[in-house]
Amino acid sequence: MNNLEYHGEVRKMMIILSKASIENVYAAFILANGARMEGIDAELFFTFFGLEAIHKKKLKKLHVATVGNPAMHIPTLVGAMPGMEAMATKMMRSEMEKLDMPEVEEFLGILKDSGAKIWACKLAMDMFHYKKEDMFNDIDGVITVGDFYKKAEGFGTQILFI
Repeated sequence: MNNLEYHGEVRKMMIILSKASIENVYAAFILANGARMEGIDAELFFTFFGLEAIHKKKLKKLHVATVGNPAMHIPTLVGAMPGMEAMATKMMRSEMEKLDMPEVEEFLGILKDSGAKIWACKLAMDMFHYKKEDMFNDIDGVITVGDFYKKAEGFGTQILFI
């Protein structure tokens, strides 16, 4: 190891978010926030549909996925019925409110204030024809996958895909 001693401690969390359902977004945000609270660097990379979590016009409209979500414990046919997704989303938001969990935009601000970095994927931005101005004001930039991997270099970095 080139005279470097590595003890296995986590020094940086690199979290990739590819889906913007409420449960995925909050999982990523809570993990990033927990890392920052422990003094661990945290960077979030939003790609494909995960970009909706930082898109100004879409981040307030995130919902629970009722179809293809085994944790819902409902048949796919039932989950696809009109109104089911809205009902599940309302229930989830109600439970989160009881726990005083911040809304998505507020949580993004909390993450930024804690020192977390927020990156948008250039390929996905180009594919969906989004511009940086469409995104949450405080993103750190629009980067390529290669840029993301360069930011992940070093001992103690963990990459998590959600």
